[in-house]
Amino acid sequence: MSISVQNISKSFKDKTALKNISFEVKEGELFGLIGPDGAGKTTLFRILTTLLFADEGTATVADFDVVEDYKSIRNHIGYMPGKFSLYQDLTVGENLEFFATIFGTTIEENYDLIKDIYIQIEPFKNRRAGKLSGGMKQKLALCCALIHKPKVLFLDEPTTGVDPVSRKEFWEMLKRLQQKGITMLVSTPYMDEAALCDRIALIQDGKILQIDTPQEIIKHYPKKIYDVKADNMFKLIESLNKYEHKYSLYPFGEFLHYTDKREDFNPKELYHFLEEMSAVNIIIQPTKTTIEDTFMELAK
Repeated sequence: MSISVQNISKSFKDKTALKNISFEVKEGELFGLIGPDGAGKTTLFRILTTLLFADEGTATVADFDVVEDYKSIRNHIGYMPGKFSLYQDLTVGENLEFFATIFGTTIEENYDLIKDIYIQIEPFKNRRAGKLSGGMKQKLALCCALIHKPKVLFLDEPTTGVDPVSRKEFWEMLKRLQQKGITMLVSTPYMDEAALCDRIALIQDGKILQIDTPQEIIKHYPKKIYDVKADNMFKLIESLNKYEHKYSLYPFGEFLHYTDKREDFNPKELYHFLEEMSAVNIIIQPTKTTIEDTFMELAK
């Protein structure tokens, strides 16, 4: 296994950040750690990248122990933290040269690995990193994390605050890197990105809720979900919360996602109820289950 985590726990004073976390990432796998802010993702990344000690448990990365072999791990991993942490007063080219020198390599030696990404930022190689756009900063940080050809790449919320086009481009880059044999552990609060991973671990309040492929997690959702919409959405939420057969309800884009307690649920009954509650232009239609629906159910 490229990454093995066994019963890792970590607390900060009276706050428990991680509670008995265990999972494994196979060699060459793109594994996603999916959860909201404060779920424990960054704390786990810092433990796995040897920046923080766990209170309990053990972990290995590229067959090296995170405590005993921390120097070896640092030579074999790439780490892209959530916050842009490169030298903002250095140019794009100077940042790359600096990180290549630290790892005893050159840009030319591993150019084939970063080529697809670097050609997008090369026109700005003389621009200071602090003056780059969010998407360009992201690409530069990825290049610097790859410059020494790591076996395992850690990406902590790499697309947070980045525009949708850059997010899409970034994940396309990750898929191409995966084809070159690099193992990747990616954390993200975006549920739509979960479907792009080979396997995912859903995490909330420092606990793993479920681990599987995105398709298997969706398949085992226990209820049929319906999109519900009306002219006054606030009033619609109030009305649905009063409905005695409601199982779950939460906003999802322009609709509300609704599930019913009953196995033999008939949408017409709900329609008539909402009419009695003075709802106007009611829409009730079945919809596909998403990772977000599963997460909301598991986190209840």
